[in-house]
Amino acid sequence: MTQPRIFGIAGWKNSGKTGLMVRLVNEMTRRGYVVSTIKHAHHDFDIDKVGADSYRHREAGAHEVTIVSSTRFAIMHELRGGPEPSFEEILARLAPCDLVLIEGYKREPIPKIEARRMESANREPLAPSDPHIVAVAADHPVTDAGLAVFDLDDTAAIADFVEKVTGLRD
Repeated sequence: MTQPRIFGIAGWKNSGKTGLMVRLVNEMTRRGYVVSTIKHAHHDFDIDKVGADSYRHREAGAHEVTIVSSTRFAIMHELRGGPEPSFEEILARLAPCDLVLIEGYKREPIPKIEARRMESANREPLAPSDPHIVAVAADHPVTDAGLAVFDLDDTAAIADFVEKVTGLRD
């Protein structure tokens, strides 16, 4: 595989980013692509359960904890006060794939679609201040974007657009 294509989904909290990500991953893998995802969290998160062996290893001070089974593995890396890794450092750690879909990282200079929903806490458009937003997906009419506009639930059309923008398909 060559360098993966990268495409992002940006938007405010409750704008529909995660739902769109899940539908896009499903559609792109159905089309035969190997897809990886990166999700940026703005808060302290944990994928470990209190009391689990891996949690205990991490709490004891392990720098990295790897959990391996016959169906999956996960590596947790504790920053221990160090800086958050850059977007490029995270990309470099991924296994080879066709497409990396990014949720969050709204300020990275990658092509992205802006998700908009009426229920979003903040409805200020991101597109006017981000030249890397190449389309908008919304659950309401959008007339001010000057970009490609999709219905937030039109996953097939959005997937076609992602293929075209990333060069996965002409």
